[in-house]
Amino acid sequence: MAVPKRKVSKSKTRSRRASNWTLVAPARSLCPRCSQVKQPHIVCGSCGWYNGRQAVEV
Repeated sequence: MAVPKRKVSKSKTRSRRASNWTLVAPARSLCPRCSQVKQPHIVCGSCGWYNGRQAVEV
């Protein structure tokens, strides 16, 4: 079986695990109807339209 040649330091281990904790800003797009900023594939919060039809009454 393979055996590690050297001990992996705490900082190396923690920095490797910390890469999963990075925060990423969500994607943004413009609503084609009202030109407000919204998330893609989600109903527009200002006009209520999605995919060419009114999905929610606002």
